[in-house]
Parts: sequence; structure tokens; C-alpha cells
Amino acid sequence: MASTFAGVTAVGSLASSSNRVMDKNLSTSSNKLSSFASISSSSLGRRQNLALKRAPHSSQIKAAAKELYFNKDGSAIKKLQIGVNKLADLVGVTLGPKGRNVVLESKYSAPKIVNDGVTVAKEVDLEDPVENIGAKLVRQAAARTNDWRWNHNIGSPCTGSYYRRCQAAGANPVLITRGIEKTTKALVAELKLISKEVEDSELVDVAAVSAGNNYEVRNMIAEAMNKVGRKGVVTLEEGKSAENSLYVVEGMQFERGYISPYFVTDSEKMTAEYENCKLLLVDKKITKARDLIGVLEDAIKNGYPILIIAEDIEQEALATLVVNKLRGSLKIAALKAPGFGERKSQYLDDIAILTGGTVIRDEVGITLDKADSSVLGNAAKVVLSKDYTTIIAEQEYEKEKLNERIAKLSGGVAVIQVGAQTETELKEKKLRVEDALNATKAAVDEGIVVGGGCTLLRLASKVDAIKETLDNEEEKVGADIVKRALSYPLKLIAKNAGVNGSVVSEKVLASDDPRFGYNAATDKYEDLMSAGIIDPTKVVRCCLEHASSVAKTFLMSDCVVVEIKEPEPAPVGNPMDNSGYGY
Repeated sequence: MASTFAGVTAVGSLASSSNRVMDKNLSTSSNKLSSFASISSSSLGRRQNLALKRAPHSSQIKAAAKELYFNKDGSAIKKLQIGVNKLADLVGVTLGPKGRNVVLESKYSAPKIVNDGVTVAKEVDLEDPVENIGAKLVRQAAARTNDWRWNHNIGSPCTGSYYRRCQAAGANPVLITRGIEKTTKALVAELKLISKEVEDSELVDVAAVSAGNNYEVRNMIAEAMNKVGRKGVVTLEEGKSAENSLYVVEGMQFERGYISPYFVTDSEKMTAEYENCKLLLVDKKITKARDLIGVLEDAIKNGYPILIIAEDIEQEALATLVVNKLRGSLKIAALKAPGFGERKSQYLDDIAILTGGTVIRDEVGITLDKADSSVLGNAAKVVLSKDYTTIIAEQEYEKEKLNERIAKLSGGVAVIQVGAQTETELKEKKLRVEDALNATKAAVDEGIVVGGGCTLLRLASKVDAIKETLDNEEEKVGADIVKRALSYPLKLIAKNAGVNGSVVSEKVLASDDPRFGYNAATDKYEDLMSAGIIDPTKVVRCCLEHASSVAKTFLMSDCVVVEIKEPEPAPVGNPMDNSGYGY
């Protein structure tokens, strides 16, 4: 399920900037890397698998032609909006407990019938290139919240025909976007006031709502939380049987992600994941690539993945790791050690105890250039994201040595193994469990609010008061755009349940009780908190902020640049057609 309209332009510029910096760094490091290859001529043959120079560029590469769409008459924004609407309408039919199914064509197998917004959105690839960009922008932004339930259906009204009519009347888009920004900021502050801390008993309801009232998923998440605590670490795996299972292993998680996105192994989730991984722990900066030769050669020879955790990794060494990872010579990832000063050393000691490794530091007389496989730790699995690293251990964990860091380490890691009869069912089921898990973690982080779209509807009723604080009429237009968008999700949930959304909205707003709302699952008006219809505050907040961000991006866009698709080559005719035989 899922939600948000993120700062798409910021994400895109950061990603492209990161790529340009790394490409430049790899280029400037190529000469240094070549010297690494000639450290010892006698060992050159043994090291031939370790890539040390940048691959030559092909002179045959030619840039694709581009086509420009200007917004002279509003046509560019209109096309982007059409793409957003098509995606929103498609995902919208799955919204709510009575959401409908979507049938997906498959080229090589039978059609799939799904009720999952994430799966549906990933299938959208529009023929018109500008419309397709509109859909992609929203889909990319939505992925940042890990919850798709509201984002498409807020963003579509945010960038809709109402704005275009205002623009045609001469409204200033800069002032309109400023009104959207001010209104969103005020509503987020209001949201924090009505949020409440989640109780342990309510976590299962959060999981159930996010999983589409799938109680099997709910119970699985609840059991995992009971095992490791609400602040514990829960991960997912694909099981090897049709049944779901849960087990707890020793492990740890800390707030430090991979040092470079080039280490990613799963581009969809933007994570680096390795099983049966060895760890090199270094309590100082790694400055020279040559110091890593012994360890890297052994990793190549024996084919095991390796994770390097060090105080820092300077350019020469990092470029060597990246080049060899990209070429497939090494299964490798690297990150900076968490913490600073003495705290950093403690973290490294914790990881060493967990994995059975040895920390390389000058005080104990071990130098990096003399290190071999005997100093490496072992982990059953490591998972690195941009911000977090999870290490799952193989051996018995020495908890008694780590009492001072007990909050991070005592619970271990709960591993949910998702089982299914077929691979297709497994992927869909894993997505639902992942959605429920993300929602549960979000509820622990920032609390909960009334679900079912009712919180967004009540926030919409606050907009008129916010408009009184705005500076001019054009900013108020921006506030009205937000107001119209916030009432849309509840109406859509009601529509999918077979009732009139406008009637439902009026009845909900007629009550002063903030917990009162419409339960589409039972077709009743009741206290939604007591009924377990709740949403994580973080999901609603991110949904609102990201929808606002994408709306502002659309409104301020004046040109769209797309690649011109080359025509597909005509199919080769049957050489027997003119053979004279009457086949």
C-alpha cells in the first residue's frame, strides 16, 4: 500500500550529482589504480581478477535525441497532469477495505488479478512520453514513504484543472506555490497536535489496516514485535515453504548506511544485501588501496562477499572497491563506522563480538596491510540502506559483555520468512508484509491518528482559518488547492465501498468528535480509534508534505525534455514468401 508525493526534483538532483561526483572521482583515480596493479610483477598473475583501471569508453556511444515540450499554453503541465490522473485513477480503485481488483496482462504467463497499489503502479508505462513522466514523478515520490494509500489521490487534485483555470486568469504560480507551502506547514503542525502515542495493543491494528485487513499478516507482525520489542529490528526473507515462519537471531542495527550508492545490489529497494558475508573491521582511515590487497584477493579467490567497516575510506581505496564491484570481480560493500571517538571504538568492538572478528587497530599491533582472512568476522546476512545497516550474526551472542549498549542489542533481530505456493504469490505477499511492517515502524516513530481518510478530511476543515493568515488572494488559491485535495481520499474510499462520498464527508464533519468517522469495512459510522481504523502519523505527514512538494514542482515547470523514441525495426519477412510454392 503506500503514500506520498516527495520532493522529486531534490531527489533527482541529488542522485545525478552523486553520479557525476563518483564518475569524476573514478576518472581522476584511474592513474592511481593502475599503480596498484603493478605492486608486484610476480603476483600480477594471481591478481588479474582484481580490476584496477577504468574500462575504456566506446567511441560508438551516441547520445539519444531529445524533444522539448514548452508550457506556452499550459500544454506541458496539462500532459503531466494527465499522467498523474491516469496513475491516480488506476491506483485509486484499490483504495480502502473494499477496493476493487485490477487485472494485469502478462506477456509470458496468465493475467494477474491484484489488489495492491504498489504492484499496480509499477505496471504503468504510458505511451505519451510527457504523460509518462508525470506518472513516474508521482511514483518516485510515493516510494519514499513506503505507503501508497493516499499519495496519488492527494497529488492529483493538487495539480488539477482548478489551478489551470486560475493560471489562465493570470494568477502568479510563484505566489500560488507559496500558498501551498504555507498551508502545508500549518497543517503539519496541526497534525502533530492531534497525534497520539501508539499503544502496544494498537500496533496490530496499524499492521492490519496497511495490509488490507489481512489478519494473517497482522498476527505475524504482532508476534515479531512481541519477540524483539517495539523498538526492535524486524527483517523479511523469502521462505522455502508455503507456510510463514518467524525466528529470532542475534544481531544489531545502527544508523549508518553504505558509503556509496554504487554498492547497491537491489536497485528497486536501494539496498546492498549479502548472505554468508565476512566483515573487515578497521578502527582508522583506509587511505591506500594496496593495504587491502591481501583481504580482497582472498575474497576473490574464495568467492565470498565482504563488508568493510572503517573510520573512513579515502578516494583511492574507495574507487578501487567501486570499480571492482561494478565489474563483478568483488561482492563488496563499505560503510563508515557508526559513532565518533570512543563511541565509534565501542561500536566496532560490539560488531567484532557479534561476528567473531578482530578489530584492526594500531594499539593491538595489527596492521591492515598484514591482515588476512583470520581477522574477518562472519555474518549470516548483512543489509545496508542509505541510512541503516543490519547485521545478523551466525554465532552465540555474548550479551553479558554489552550491557551498556543493551537497548540496541538485547532484542536481537526477528526474521519473518514469508511462505507461498508460487513465486508470484510470494512476491505479492512479501509486499503486503513489508507494507505492514513499515507502517508499524512509522507508528512507533511518530504516533497514530484516526484512519480511513478522516484525519485528512478534518485537516481540510482547518484550511479556511489558515487562509486568513495568508498575504494575498493568490496564496489563498494555493490554500484552496490543498483543501480540495485533502477531502478526496475519504470520498474515494466511500465510492469503492458503494456509497456517496460527498454524503459521507458531510456526515463525518457534522460531528465534533475527532475520533468519529466512516468505517468502510462495516459500512458504519463509529469511533474509528476503538474500531482499530488508524493510520501512522508519519505516513499522513509525509503524504501531505510530498504531495505538496510534487504539486509545487508541477506548477513551476515550464518545459519538459524527453528522449525521442527510435522507431522499432520492421520485422524481417519470410524468405519463402516469394519462392513460388503454395504454402
